[in-house]
Amino acid sequence: MTQSASPRRLSKLHLALAMLLPVYPLITALLYLVLPLTEGWTIWQRTAVIAPIMVFAMVFVVSPFVQKRFSGFILRTA
Repeated sequence: MTQSASPRRLSKLHLALAMLLPVYPLITALLYLVLPLTEGWTIWQRTAVIAPIMVFAMVFVVSPFVQKRFSGFILRTA
């Protein structure tokens, strides 16, 4: 008889907390870089520059990093 692994479920609260750790410094760094270069621009124009950078960073860098490093914290036994 083989012993099956216990099913695990995603904890959205834990995922949100784990994502906050790298996202906060990333968005802060982006603001420090973009704001001086876009002085005089309206907020929607600055957001149009920052949003694509943030989305690509989230999809290709932050999310895989969090899933790999914090999987034990994010996935809970059912």
